[in-house]
Amino acid sequence: MKNKKTNAEQIWKQFEDLLVPRLRLSITDRVVYSNLVRHSRLEGKPRLRFSIPWLSRGIRLCGNSTRWAVRRLISRGLLRLVQCSKAGHVVEVLLPEEILAADTGRPDRSDRTGGPVSPTFLPAIYSEGEDFLKTAALRRSIHAREHGRCFYCLRQLTPQARCLDHVVPLSQFGGNSSRNLVSCCLKCNSQKGERSALDFLRRLYRERRLSDSELADRLRALDALASGKLRPAIAPIVNPRRMGRPPLHPEN
Repeated sequence: MKNKKTNAEQIWKQFEDLLVPRLRLSITDRVVYSNLVRHSRLEGKPRLRFSIPWLSRGIRLCGNSTRWAVRRLISRGLLRLVQCSKAGHVVEVLLPEEILAADTGRPDRSDRTGGPVSPTFLPAIYSEGEDFLKTAALRRSIHAREHGRCFYCLRQLTPQARCLDHVVPLSQFGGNSSRNLVSCCLKCNSQKGERSALDFLRRLYRERRLSDSELADRLRALDALASGKLRPAIAPIVNPRRMGRPPLHPEN
């Protein structure tokens, strides 16, 4: 990305006239994006390192609203996430003309909030597919996929001592797709925290909670999960009337 002199007037016209209506950006999204452009591209810097507290103080918004706005901007392709850590975020801030040029000729896709998403900017593991936290049936399908064992330590689980864990944490823009959710024990869920799944598996190995062969198996499972090969089996909803049987819960 070349550091060329930017035309602020042209940027704001393209942003307000083209991107805002096309991507259905909220007022919060517009404020966050404008602030990031101000501290990056208008100063000749294609990348910007920032923290959520710093950004929220600058635009006078709460941290949670600011964090979700940054996530939406990344999913819509206005920002490219380069690095995410406790020290802050490093993003490439794209200008409206760059976003429009990258999206030309591609069929639009939509995320859960209705805005088109460019395939180049949205990692599949983060938010592709249905929200598997939405219903109890979808949540159970994730547990069933792991065959009653913790995805990380392989411990046998009971319905009372299991939970769902985000492989890529929400703080690092992980989503609720089946690729990013696994069934695990409460201990692993608590200890993993904001770590990546890879780092946590290595920790389990160092603590001798996983053998050599088990670690290799978990790493293969992690690759299969990211590539979409580990799909939960979702039982189809069958209308009992179509099978000639009375409904289980007859209507009054």
